[in-house]
Amino acid sequence: MRRKNKFSIEPKYILIFFVILCIILIITSYKFKDTFAPVRSVAGNVVTPMQKGINTVGTFFAEKTEVFTSMKDLKKKNEKLQKELNSVTYENKILQQEKYELAELRKLYGLDQKYANYPKVAARVIDKDPGNWYKVFKIDKGSKDGLKVNMNVLAGDGSGGGLVGIITEVGHNWAKVRSIVDDTSNVGAMILSTNETCIVSGNRELSNKGLLEFSGLENSKTKISTGAEVVTSYLSDKYHQGILIGYVKEVKVDNSNSTRSGYITPVVDFGKLETVLVITELREALDPKPKD
Repeated sequence: MRRKNKFSIEPKYILIFFVILCIILIITSYKFKDTFAPVRSVAGNVVTPMQKGINTVGTFFAEKTEVFTSMKDLKKKNEKLQKELNSVTYENKILQQEKYELAELRKLYGLDQKYANYPKVAARVIDKDPGNWYKVFKIDKGSKDGLKVNMNVLAGDGSGGGLVGIITEVGHNWAKVRSIVDDTSNVGAMILSTNETCIVSGNRELSNKGLLEFSGLENSKTKISTGAEVVTSYLSDKYHQGILIGYVKEVKVDNSNSTRSGYITPVVDFGKLETVLVITELREALDPKPKD
């Protein structure tokens, strides 16, 4: 079998050829420029519109590319600004929350100073029974914090704080509180200005009006003015003496004509409770029963 010979030219010879051709064309064009002028004119008339068209298309795509690039940059900047805005909004909410918590702590501090003779622990309200009023609710402190049944619960600030209720049930890290506006609540109380005793009770109808009722007050000639302070009595076996309950709103003589009753505006806002103070000393511990 005969082997076919392949014809090939080395690249360097091809390069040399095109270099020589370009030199010849340059020399020819320069030497015969007048002769080729019409040709250049025709070529210019044909090429120039093409160049303009190409330039226009190129400019169009360049502008669009610049627009897309700008939009992409703006999108990145917008995303960055949105993240910064979300961060600032979150930090602002945290600051507002901390400011509110500080105000609540100041209230508790004022209340703590008002009843400085009693040891206390602060707690948060974590749950409550249905309804607009905090009649029965839970707090986030329990037996691990030293809480026990019948411990007194306070709320409010130094000037506008007082009795909330009493602990009725205790778990390891929670406790249930029955407030004085609950229907089953009865508190031994006293009109501070006259030292006369009475019973303060919760009432379903009155609680919707933000009121408590009192009864069993002796019908004496002593006048009780509107706004008189009502505090827990020294006769109570569960509530510490002298804790503010509220202010007399109305007094009336009962049908028997031997006692008086009326209504009290509680010092604590039972429509809004978030933090409380628990007196960690039982009333009965102050008056121990005599040994046999």
